[in-house]
Amino acid sequence: MSEAWVYLLRCADGSLYTGWTIDLERRLARHRAGTASRYTASRLPVELAHSIPMPDRTAARREEARVKRLSRADKLALLSAAQATRTTNARAGRPDA
Repeated sequence: MSEAWVYLLRCADGSLYTGWTIDLERRLARHRAGTASRYTASRLPVELAHSIPMPDRTAARREEARVKRLSRADKLALLSAAQATRTTNARAGRPDA
């Protein structure tokens, strides 16, 4: 199991939020409750667009910073690529990587 996660949320206004956590389910619950960040609290509801397992907290913080530096277009491309991978894996009968 991964020690940490980087995640992207799609907010109600269409914006994207990037963060990292060691407990993805708990963090998502806090975002959905409006208690995780002021940014997402004002843009509810939010949905998980993508999550990336990371080997440790340091790697998660670095990846979060890298993703945050991406343009919106590049973040959308990242989400599209992730979706394409999930679709390909589902068709081949493989679980998500």
